[in-house]
Amino acid sequence: MTERSSRDLANVDPKYIFTKDRPQLIDEWQLVPGIWDAVRHECDANHDKGKFILTGSTTLLKEESDDEVFHSGTGRIALMKMYPMSSYESGDSTGDVSINDMLNGTVDCKYIRKVELHEIAKLIIRGGWPANLDVDNENIDIIPKSYIDSVINKDINERKDKKRDSNKMRMLIRSLARNESIIAGNDTIVKDIEEYELGDDLLESRLTVADYTSVLDDLYLISNQPAFGINYRSSKRIGKSPKRHLVDPSLACASLDLTIEKLLNDHNTFGLMFESLVERDLRIYMEYLDGHLYHFRDNVSGDEVDAILEFRDGTYAAVEIKLSDKSIEEAKKSLVKFYNNVEKKPKFMCVIVGHYDAVVQDKETGIYILPITSLKP
Repeated sequence: MTERSSRDLANVDPKYIFTKDRPQLIDEWQLVPGIWDAVRHECDANHDKGKFILTGSTTLLKEESDDEVFHSGTGRIALMKMYPMSSYESGDSTGDVSINDMLNGTVDCKYIRKVELHEIAKLIIRGGWPANLDVDNENIDIIPKSYIDSVINKDINERKDKKRDSNKMRMLIRSLARNESIIAGNDTIVKDIEEYELGDDLLESRLTVADYTSVLDDLYLISNQPAFGINYRSSKRIGKSPKRHLVDPSLACASLDLTIEKLLNDHNTFGLMFESLVERDLRIYMEYLDGHLYHFRDNVSGDEVDAILEFRDGTYAAVEIKLSDKSIEEAKKSLVKFYNNVEKKPKFMCVIVGHYDAVVQDKETGIYILPITSLKP
């Protein structure tokens, strides 16, 4: 049965697309929202678990949900957000050290293979897409670019509230890519677009940016990193703006037409995209550990922590991210300063590096230092 035939049949009565195979995968279920209630009724028929897997690349608007989905699915359908693969899932991390190891103080310090900068650049450009793992270097940007094109030319208009301009959406995604791993509000995005675009293509208002950004959020293209609330002298000093992220660094690189060679020749951009890669992995690992990923910034002193890992019991860890080993001392000083100023101390502190050949614990500060290609949950 073709995809169109299945959709037409589901529109007549969703139960007609059900098969005896379990679990049954129903992709892009939101195109026929009535499938949700039909699945719920099937779940009520008996108490067997794992009958269906419903996948979709966007969320329903509240109006669509109210009109076409009558039951929440609570107690029957569990919601999970899927991410691209982490470095450990794709086999690019050895898993020699885990976040749990650092949390429990059981890290096995050792020398490991130093991953070269061109290999790290490849991981960033390739992204965590399963279909991209065995693609040669010349073609690893095709899947991320086609994903962006699909979002711009098709997916942005799946929401039924109004049509949106594909050129303006491309401009917005490019601006978000330029601000990857940076703390930037919507006003910054508007100003950024004004500096690069003219005339009718200009996204002129903050409301327009917010609207288009909400679409990307519903399409799971954005995965921003919220600010961490912590006892750090005065709460009025603590920044509230999120750190900007597309869901995978390869999307930012695709939007900016970056290649392995371009990253190697632009250390600043390379560093931001590497930070995005690490924080993508940390987000996945922390969700696995039932925790959360944040960032920290003190607006008065300018003190920052690239990543805060908050665990289920309320304890947390502070992580700095550096592309090369030449910046490790700077990262350690930043973490020590944070430790001295904060009232509630982190359970552990860590520097995650790209170009490094060991898993070590600094004797003086207790800070762990390790490459991203050695980490697992």
